[in-house]
Amino acid sequence: MANNIDHRQVRPTGSVVTGRSTEGGLGIALVDSVPLVREGLSALVMRTRGLRWVGAAGSPHAALQLCERFRPHAVIIDSGLDPRWHLSRMLIGNDPDLGVLLMIRETQRNTPYIAGAIAAGVHGVISRRSEPPQLIQAIQRVHAERRYIDPTLASALGTPKGKPAPAASPGQQPLSRREYQVLQLIADGLENQAIAKILYVSVETVRTHVKSILRKLSARDRTHAVAVAFRSGVLTVNQEDHPY
Repeated sequence: MANNIDHRQVRPTGSVVTGRSTEGGLGIALVDSVPLVREGLSALVMRTRGLRWVGAAGSPHAALQLCERFRPHAVIIDSGLDPRWHLSRMLIGNDPDLGVLLMIRETQRNTPYIAGAIAAGVHGVISRRSEPPQLIQAIQRVHAERRYIDPTLASALGTPKGKPAPAASPGQQPLSRREYQVLQLIADGLENQAIAKILYVSVETVRTHVKSILRKLSARDRTHAVAVAFRSGVLTVNQEDHPY
C-alpha cells in the first residue's frame, strides 16, 4: 500500500473524473488508518445507489494526494487523523467544492473539538458509532446542503433541543435557550463568526444575543459574562464534555 493509499479501491488513472459531474454517482473518499473500516465503508458505498467509491487513504499526506488526483464530491475523515483540523482546512482550501464529513471518536466528543471543526469549515460531523443508513444520509446532506450535525453530537454544541437553560440566580433575568448556547460557545473561546457558523445564524444575530447576555448578566464584556455565569451557576464545568 504505497503512500498509505489503498490502490485496490482507487479507480485507475485513466478514469479520473474532471469537474464535478455526478454521472455515475457522488464520488466518495475516506481517510482512516484502520483497514477494516476502509473495507467496510467501501462495501457500503459501492452497494448504495447514487454513490461511487473513489478510494481510501491511511494518512493526511496520502489523503491530500488522493483528493487532488481523483477529486471526490465528499471525503469522510476520521477525527483521530485530524486532531487540529489542519487536514480539513487544507482539503477545503485546495478544493472549495469538496464536502468534508468528520467522523468523531469518543475521545473527541466534546464542545471544543466539534465547535472548532465546524469553525474550521468542516461541513458535517457524525459519530464514529453511527449506523450505515445515518452515514449515507450524512454524506448526501453534506453534498446537497453543505451541513450535517449528528443529533447525538448536538448536545456538545449547546443545550439539547427541548431542554431549558439553567435557571438564573435571584434578581437575574433568565437566558433563552439560544442565549445559553451562545454563552457556552463564548466560554469555549469562540468568536462571533465561528458561533454563527455553528448555530447557522447570521453574525448580526449572534451580536444581538451577546448584547442581551451582557445585559441580563450585568456583565461588562464577554469575559466578565462567562465569569458571572460560572459564579452564579448558569454555566458549570461538564467533565463528560471536557474529558481532558
